[in-house]
Amino acid sequence: MAILDGSIVNVAVPKLMAVFGVGTDRIQWVLTAYLLASGVVIPVSGYLGDVLGYRRMYVVCLGLFTMGSLFCALAWSDKTLVAARVCQAVGGGMLVPLSMGMLFKIVPRGMMGMAMGIWGISAMMAPTIGPTLGGYLVDNLSWHMIFLVNLPVGLLGMFLAAVFLGETPLLKSRFDLPGCLFSSAGCFAILLALSEGQDKGWTSQYIVTLVVAAFFFLLIFVLWELGTEEPMLDIRLLGNPVFAVSLLITAVVTIGLFGGLFLVPIFTQVLLGLTPMQTGLLIMPSALASGLLMPISGRLYDRMGARPLALVGLSVVALTTWEFNKINLNTSTHWLQMMLVYRSCGMGLAMMPIGTAGMEAVPARLSGRASAFNNLVRQVSASFGIAFLTYVMTSRQVYHFEWLRESLSWSSPVAFAAIGQLKQALALPGDAALAVLGMAAQRQAMAGAIADTFVVSAAMVAVAIPLSLLLGKKRTKEMVEGAVDNRDAGGKSADAG
Repeated sequence: MAILDGSIVNVAVPKLMAVFGVGTDRIQWVLTAYLLASGVVIPVSGYLGDVLGYRRMYVVCLGLFTMGSLFCALAWSDKTLVAARVCQAVGGGMLVPLSMGMLFKIVPRGMMGMAMGIWGISAMMAPTIGPTLGGYLVDNLSWHMIFLVNLPVGLLGMFLAAVFLGETPLLKSRFDLPGCLFSSAGCFAILLALSEGQDKGWTSQYIVTLVVAAFFFLLIFVLWELGTEEPMLDIRLLGNPVFAVSLLITAVVTIGLFGGLFLVPIFTQVLLGLTPMQTGLLIMPSALASGLLMPISGRLYDRMGARPLALVGLSVVALTTWEFNKINLNTSTHWLQMMLVYRSCGMGLAMMPIGTAGMEAVPARLSGRASAFNNLVRQVSASFGIAFLTYVMTSRQVYHFEWLRESLSWSSPVAFAAIGQLKQALALPGDAALAVLGMAAQRQAMAGAIADTFVVSAAMVAVAIPLSLLLGKKRTKEMVEGAVDNRDAGGKSADAG
């Protein structure tokens, strides 16, 4: 349900911009605040699940998420909506790592690929339903409904989890308060700098101070976690090469791809003139394709391991993302939909094996903390991706508009001819015709900026392709059994590549 809420809000971004009268630089905080707050609480999820029980924490977090959804629906400004999204994130941010942690504690390791594939169906079907449902609610009812729809589902989920889920064994562990504070401060500072950098100036004292503070807090966090006996986020897990490579690939690909979730609705609704409902229908087949491929990739993972699936899947993602550099104001929705489907097929083939390979490589007793680590990387990378790609898009939009503006003057033969045609066709005076031409240039500049941003996204994914060679060799029965023995003994993964 937390994933469903994210996809609904993505489609509603242009509507929220109009309702609250803000631009992309401010409305992005509706997305970034949720992801950042999730990144702050995710590291604690493994500890709380181990100490208080995964079922108990799952029910509590689902309740917090449901309450936050109600607050979002009652928001009267973009600032209050951002605050309510933070409340949502406190509960919703821990739901995914808690569910994943439970899965790795109860499923036999030799069947983990298939289990994760089935688990991934629910994770991928939410983006399938979200854009269409969100578009329908925004078009026909109200933007408030994209949050109110969570209330009955959340209450039902709390009841079912409390009745049917069994509690996990409880462990005794001391809470790492300094580690929690250091990581929270560091992540918040760096993402705030990325989001405010363009408005404040990247060399301004404000941004430089944030960057220095982020570096300081994250450095202290790493040193503290390496020195404490009971770390909140066990940095020593990065000593496992398969787990480390899995996290690195996840981070790079997430940064490259998550911005697409932010850019596509803006392109389709602002430039192509589609409604939120039409945007949802456009995106739905791609999310459905990714969800259907999850169990297939899970079964293939159990047979051949992560490396071949990651190589093929990431290659498809990189190539199709590169194709988005061709988008312009004349791009057909059919072409856009097909490219989204092809890209999602690559994601469905690659992402589950990459994450599962890393999780299987750690000792069984640390699976909850590893799940928190994995999901922290995903959430923080997604926040970074939105901030970074928004900066790229805005910068390139300025570049394209300045280039076009040089031609929009009475001294330009091309502009002079276009202005003359507008004057005749629309019966406009010269200055008004020039203004119309300027608005057209703004639209063209935004289209060019979005196309350039997808080039950056494709480059990020391409970087991850050679890294997938380090994920490990083809799985065999002996390797799976060895991994199980080592996990149960608390040792290292047998499949280091």
